Amino acid sequence: MGRMADVLVLVAHPDIARSRVNRALAAQARLLPAADVEVRDLYALYPDYVIDIEAEQAALGAARTVVWVHPVQWYAAPALMKLWMDDVLAFGWAYGPGGRALLGKCLWLVLSTGGAEASSARAGEVQPAYERFLPAYRQTAAMLGMRFLDPLVFHGAHRAEAHAVHAHAHAFAQRLVALAGEPRADAAPPQAAVAADERRPP
Repeated sequence: MGRMADVLVLVAHPDIARSRVNRALAAQARLLPAADVEVRDLYALYPDYVIDIEAEQAALGAARTVVWVHPVQWYAAPALMKLWMDDVLAFGWAYGPGGRALLGKCLWLVLSTGGAEASSARAGEVQPAYERFLPAYRQTAAMLGMRFLDPLVFHGAHRAEAHAVHAHAHAFAQRLVALAGEPRADAAPPQAAVAADERRPP
């Protein structure tokens, strides 16, 4: 089997057919070459909530960048996304003794909220309001040894204009292309390989 996609996009929306933002993001990601970007719709794959842990871990292991795309529901991930984390990010595989499968990979969080950003802001607050809801994600990335990329957040999804949704989805796809185009850490240039050989004892 050939090399799998560099970027793994996990979409978790309980009713994506009625979604505006998440459906647009998934559609844009699927237009990209499958060799670079793999899209997995968790609710379509696991309507019974029985997750194929081996398949999910295989996809994770092959990717350099993992993207979680989901709406914010009560300040957290949808139920299946949380179950996916509980089941797939297993002790001894993703963390703990011997758990180094995701070490050094990137985690990019792509969120959408139904309400406007101002609805969750506090008076006098300097940092973006959504930052208060990210500590669990940041700590998860740290526990797994992953690099947490700056999140992409779309506010006010319920009332957003179509052109704003389109622009957001286009920007998302462009970022995926950039992430997929970054040099692979496991693809050392020939001169580096020669230098490594020269350091071996005779």
